[in-house]
Amino acid sequence: MIYYDYAVVVSPLSQDDGGGFVAYVPDLPGCMSDGKTPEEAVHNAHDAISAWLEAAADQGREIPTPSHKTAIAR
Repeated sequence: MIYYDYAVVVSPLSQDDGGGFVAYVPDLPGCMSDGKTPEEAVHNAHDAISAWLEAAADQGREIPTPSHKTAIAR
């Protein structure tokens, strides 16, 4: 799998949480990142996906198939 096969969900963070945006990958448990802008959060999430996939492969864990359930939502 390649990072862009997985859907990334982006949500704003409250000012109490430091502001910016959080991006998470529903298909990959615990895979998330953040950024000052939605675009930065997605870019950082792509790095997180790559690292998640590499770690799973190194540990011999099953890699989930992308669900493609999520599309752009506004």
